Amino acid sequence: MKNYVAANLLLVMLSSLSAVLIALSLFIGPVDIGIGETLSGLFTDNGAISAIVREIRLPRALAAWLAGACLGAAGAGLQGLLRNPLADPGVLGVSAAAALGAVVAIYFNIAAFAFWVTPFAAILFATIATSILYVLGAGRVSTARLILIGVGISSLSGALISLAMNLAPNPFALSDLMNWLFGTVSNRSFRDIFLVMPFAAIGLCLLLVSGPGLSALTLGEETAASIGANLKRTRLFVIGGASALVGASVAIAGAIGFVGIVAPHIVRAFSGHNPAWVILPSALLGGAILTGADLLIRILPFDQELKLGVAAALIGAPGFVWVAITSKRIAS
Repeated sequence: MKNYVAANLLLVMLSSLSAVLIALSLFIGPVDIGIGETLSGLFTDNGAISAIVREIRLPRALAAWLAGACLGAAGAGLQGLLRNPLADPGVLGVSAAAALGAVVAIYFNIAAFAFWVTPFAAILFATIATSILYVLGAGRVSTARLILIGVGISSLSGALISLAMNLAPNPFALSDLMNWLFGTVSNRSFRDIFLVMPFAAIGLCLLLVSGPGLSALTLGEETAASIGANLKRTRLFVIGGASALVGASVAIAGAIGFVGIVAPHIVRAFSGHNPAWVILPSALLGGAILTGADLLIRILPFDQELKLGVAAALIGAPGFVWVAITSKRIAS
């Protein structure tokens, strides 16, 4: 009962934090708009101010939160499946593979055939990368070897992305490819959000349904199977769910790393190590982290705005080092 209350309290706190950060995002931007004008533009038709608040700042904040939530949940699911705290869509190369899928769709102009081609390509490549990781490493090799496999996937994906950038036919195509490489939510609209929301919802549902199986996996595969856990279904749901979430994140924000490893690690300090209890709080915290990072880059005094992926790496990379140093579950 105590754990149940603590878990619900954590969800309320993280939901409130997310709401506060999204609300703050409405008041900050290159155009100086007062608090009263911002509120008026949000709830009434106030010409240019309404357009800025409703069509630029609000979609951008929601897109950042959605991308972070997808990465946080995917990281929690992968860490539960692979049973090590360093599993992360970015560290293990899944995000880079998803970005490669989006770049392929853009570079070969396949994205022009239908609005769903880019997110589908990102999800397809994320699925391939996650499946390779599981087949080669899940639960059967050391963490160091697993990360080396992920580094290989990430390096190959990065090399192919760089090749596409090098062969880009014009500066405009190169700019689009750079957005996928460095990550950004600027100029996002509600259409972009509605496009990826079904993939994000399906991915999150698959991970939540796999929660009992992930909890059983903490006892080991043989013990989990002996108590009736359907491990095949759990693996399928986690791989499919994480792929859909990473693909949705990349489709709306490009390749962003480290959120998926930092968010679950912080959540476990408050919710415990049961994977089923970590997924939803990790999604909320991941959304808050990326919304906060996007908020930060808007107020930094630089002539050119930092890309969101760069800001996330500056925040998340020290967190990754901290996890690697402090975690007692990492085997050599």
